[in-house]
Amino acid sequence: MFVASKGRIVIIFFAAVMMADIAYLLVQRAHNTVRIQQDAAYDRVPDVALVKPTPAPPTVTMSLPGTISAWYEAPMYAQVSGYVKMWYRDYGAVVKKGDLLAEINTPRLDAEYAQAQADLKVAQTKYGLAAITATRWRSMGQSQAVSGQSVSVQNANEQSAKAELEAAEHKVAQYQAMIHFKSIEAPFDGVVIARNINVGDYVGAGSGSMNANGTASELFTVADTHAMRLFVSVPETFSSILQPGLVAKVSVPQFPNAVFEAKFLTIAKGFDPNTRTVITEFSIDNAEQKLWPGSFASVTLTAPARKGIYTIPTGALVFQEHGMQVATVNAQQITHYQNITVGRMSDAYTEVSAGLAPDDRIINNPPADLMEGGKVRPVEPEQGYLSTPNATAETKGDDDE
Repeated sequence: MFVASKGRIVIIFFAAVMMADIAYLLVQRAHNTVRIQQDAAYDRVPDVALVKPTPAPPTVTMSLPGTISAWYEAPMYAQVSGYVKMWYRDYGAVVKKGDLLAEINTPRLDAEYAQAQADLKVAQTKYGLAAITATRWRSMGQSQAVSGQSVSVQNANEQSAKAELEAAEHKVAQYQAMIHFKSIEAPFDGVVIARNINVGDYVGAGSGSMNANGTASELFTVADTHAMRLFVSVPETFSSILQPGLVAKVSVPQFPNAVFEAKFLTIAKGFDPNTRTVITEFSIDNAEQKLWPGSFASVTLTAPARKGIYTIPTGALVFQEHGMQVATVNAQQITHYQNITVGRMSDAYTEVSAGLAPDDRIINNPPADLMEGGKVRPVEPEQGYLSTPNATAETKGDDDE
């Protein structure tokens, strides 16, 4: 009897243990199901980093390369052919207008000039004889001593001789002008920045000096450097700041600690289709003659910026079929795609001229599968992930649980 009771107790004990284990498994499974459902619901809401629009700086500043040129720069070529007799001004010489730079020996031109002078004397003699003869024939024609036809012939001879005389005079004047080009003179006050001739060099009319390879070059280059011209190629997106009154800060490699002031002069009203830039010209006072033609310049332009412009990270832009947009988040953490108008763009930041308000919360680098009206979870990004200064770190919302 006692043994039977003891066996019954053991069976009841094992049955209770099995039931407890089954109950534990059922409870654990239910708990896991709830946990999985909670995790799935949490994972359906993406974590996002938010930024706010930052007002653009009150001024626009950019640095561009430029080229400094002389106010006037004249490459001088020979207008007569011959050999260099002597040059009188070297590199760096300060010259005045009309100063003699070089002389050219032109034996052929001299001979042709002498021939033209001789031809002029012949024409003068022929015209004198024709004029006297015509006068006599006209006198005889009045007394009917000769026929009218003969008088007409002598008048024509006189006119022909006069035309030949005028042609000879023009020929002499032409050679006189060419003789003047035997002397190379400075066209204006300035500095000789190039001399490409030596005594005995052959120079060709209109082609400058001829080197051993037959390549032509200018004899001299004279530059007026009392002021300098600065040429800068400005990108199309910045062309709106190019207006009278604009002042540029200029630095050159040879004076690293000096800053020169350049004043806006003019602008080419057309863009280069290859670079989408516009040539802009500035003037620089060079009374101390520090700047030289051909210098490279680093040009800094600063101008007032347009009002109502905001900057956002370029990574926040969304390219949609509706145009450029950003994904904004409201107070209920619901997403809305907002149309915007962009201005200047760079790798890090983009200017927005319309479509944003100062308090808008914008998703930086929005997920590709984020839909309109989708719920998001603003989180604080890891250090180094969001490097933009206008980022706002936000803590988790109330829907995290």
